[in-house]
Amino acid sequence: MAAKMLGIDIGGTGIKGAIVDTKKGILISERTKYPTPKNATPKNVIATAMKIVKDLEWEGKPIGAGCPAVVRQGITKSATNIHKSWIDFPVEETFSAMAGAPVSLINDADAAGLAELSFGEAKGVDGVCLLITLGTGIGSATFIDGVLVPNTELGMLKMRDGIAEDYATNRVREQLDLNWKEWGTNLNEYLNHLEVLFSPNKIVISGGVCKKFQKYSKYLETDAEVVPAKLLNNAGIIGAAMGMQNKLSNK
Repeated sequence: MAAKMLGIDIGGTGIKGAIVDTKKGILISERTKYPTPKNATPKNVIATAMKIVKDLEWEGKPIGAGCPAVVRQGITKSATNIHKSWIDFPVEETFSAMAGAPVSLINDADAAGLAELSFGEAKGVDGVCLLITLGTGIGSATFIDGVLVPNTELGMLKMRDGIAEDYATNRVREQLDLNWKEWGTNLNEYLNHLEVLFSPNKIVISGGVCKKFQKYSKYLETDAEVVPAKLLNNAGIIGAAMGMQNKLSNK
């Protein structure tokens, strides 16, 4: 019997979710998406996520969620591309109270990484493997011999006159109308910086822009193998669902 779980991926511009077969790593319902509220406080975002719960008729059942923040014991400790009120907010507890069901909360890039570790390009990689999500911001998941090091925020690394998120996100590409060579050059500079720091054997590119990998891959010159995520933009949803499934299994 399939292990079914709702996964919700909270992003800076959109909140999306689906029911996942966590044994196969596939969506078994339609993917539902809503824009992230302009006033993206935790309660407003959770209220939007609850629309997905209702759309998919998942009321009263456990929920796995990923969000763009450092997460420690269900409390968000940072606020990257979301409202500053997320800092030190008990998101997991609040979401659970609003849903009337258990909720498991993890960093969104860590969620995508867990999915790729079980079903995608991070599976079986020895040594250091990095997953980088490129969207509104830059998220990261770091694995050492298949073990997750949670809450790495590698989008915050210094780059030129700012941080990597100022140059290598898909948001910046769209806002500045950069062509693929211009943006690919920025991304390559960032990946080279990661190589100096971590010497990864493999770098997995996740987020919506991974679907267009062939348009910029020619501009990436790295020692590590760089590949698009196998699960594409569904990795965050699948990994969020897996986070809740793992939590239940470990009880």
